[in-house]
Amino acid sequence: MKKPVIIGIAGGSASGKTSVSKKLAEYFDDTNTVTIIRQDDYYKDQSHMTFQERTKTNYDHPNAFDNDLLVKQIDELAAGKTIEKPTYDFVNHTRASITEIVHPCDVLLLEGLFVLEDEEILKRLDMKVYIDTDADIRFIRRLKRDVRDRGRTIESVCDQYMTTVRVMHEAFVEPSKKRADIIIPEGSHNLVAMDLLITKIASIIEHKQNAN
Repeated sequence: MKKPVIIGIAGGSASGKTSVSKKLAEYFDDTNTVTIIRQDDYYKDQSHMTFQERTKTNYDHPNAFDNDLLVKQIDELAAGKTIEKPTYDFVNHTRASITEIVHPCDVLLLEGLFVLEDEEILKRLDMKVYIDTDADIRFIRRLKRDVRDRGRTIESVCDQYMTTVRVMHEAFVEPSKKRADIIIPEGSHNLVAMDLLITKIASIIEHKQNAN
């Protein structure tokens, strides 16, 4: 099996990375096998820690992720192997017992905060995309999501945003934007940018197919 097209999609928390990934998957899945890998699923296992200890982890620092495992599994997929991908329990702040079987694919969409920050991930990408969304919009989206889906309180979301999310974004995520091939303001709502991105991905797929 030919090596997949690997596309990194980075951006701040709640910038719209998942929405962009899903729209791309929907578009290309008619003719190609498209797989989305979320860096969030590779948060480190914290089952050896108490719940209170887990709540104090800085989840917005690159060290919170098991990027060694992520890179290993990217390489396995690129080599045509099936992987058993971890998942993450955001309510309990640790790796979930459930895993997912992921098969080799033609297009691999890798989305996460630090996919343009990590050097080992970066060198494996055929295309680098950054979703650039205003901080106030990202905060409102994060607040709604974390309260609705992750069992958080409004106070805890605000505290986390002020103490780690904003600081880590400015230290690690925002600087990675300069490494992007394409910057998309407002994510999937930017229809012109999405059309351009789709056209570019299609050309990469065609080039790889013609090369094999």
